[in-house]
Amino acid sequence: MRVHVMDLKPGDHLRMDTFSSRGLHVLPKGSRLHMEEIAKLIQHGVDYVDIESVQEEPAPSSRTSIIQAATGSFDIMIDGFESLYMEALSKGSFNQSVVDDILQPTLSTLDKHKDVVSLLLLLDREDNYTYNHSLQVGMLSYYLATWLGYSKTECYEIGRAGYLIDIGKCRISPAILNKPGKLTPAEYDEIKLHTVYGYEIIQNSMNDPFTALVALQHHEREDGSGYPRQLTKTDIHPYAQIAAVADIYSAMTTHRVYQSKQELISVLREINSLSFGKLNGKLVQAFINHLMPNFIGKRVLLSTGDMGVIIMNNPLDVFRPLVQSEGKFLDLSRERTIAVVEIYME
Repeated sequence: MRVHVMDLKPGDHLRMDTFSSRGLHVLPKGSRLHMEEIAKLIQHGVDYVDIESVQEEPAPSSRTSIIQAATGSFDIMIDGFESLYMEALSKGSFNQSVVDDILQPTLSTLDKHKDVVSLLLLLDREDNYTYNHSLQVGMLSYYLATWLGYSKTECYEIGRAGYLIDIGKCRISPAILNKPGKLTPAEYDEIKLHTVYGYEIIQNSMNDPFTALVALQHHEREDGSGYPRQLTKTDIHPYAQIAAVADIYSAMTTHRVYQSKQELISVLREINSLSFGKLNGKLVQAFINHLMPNFIGKRVLLSTGDMGVIIMNNPLDVFRPLVQSEGKFLDLSRERTIAVVEIYME
């Protein structure tokens, strides 16, 4: 069946080898088309191709059921962190076995969820910032550890440490935590103490010095500009460096009382800029390289007011993808006045 490239759908198979108008071999016979392959055909000026429709095998579980299961797990983890938070506030410690009971069922299944961006979009909620943020940091720390090649046990420990980095905020006045305006210097000094408080609470709760160090050091920066001890690169624990990347990304992409959330891809660009002196560059590049493919196929709102779909990451400017909108293909690396302002799961 001969169809125009604009009518191709992911899952179609090429019936014949495909060549550009200049005779360049673009894709071989039998290729299964994804958004990347469709974009490649468009880039090479191919107008029509021959395809054969293939009956897809039914998925073992629907996308809806997977999303529902993930949402349920996240709700349990958020409620669980609230309980830990209240226990730490009243007792100065928490029960480690409760932490593991909350985390292990979900973290052990995260490897099945390859689309991390969809999970982040599921967690895009405007209530209970501290609890929601803690879950995101735990999840992103776990994923980053897996991408870096840590063992399964180490990945769990790193994810758990990320989940607990803000437990010390239970000792910070809610009036300061929830203040909508700019903090005074004294208030900011109080906020910074959550790292020390978290270290103390975890030390009182767990026989695990690494988790306590992550809570203490996750706001340290390689150039010594962080807090509470102005440590430099070689003195910051590797787990804390991982949590720092996850913490910043989650904080910038989540709505807070004093700051609107920022768009996911633009925050990755900012994270990239922080890899020159502030954050560990190797960790940042692993984070970006593994997250960016998750944006392909996502619906987006453009600054023009039009809706579109990301169909390809641009190798020349990874933060400005190729978008299909209103029957046209927009290369945002060239269309510099157009930007993605919101990303949606479907």
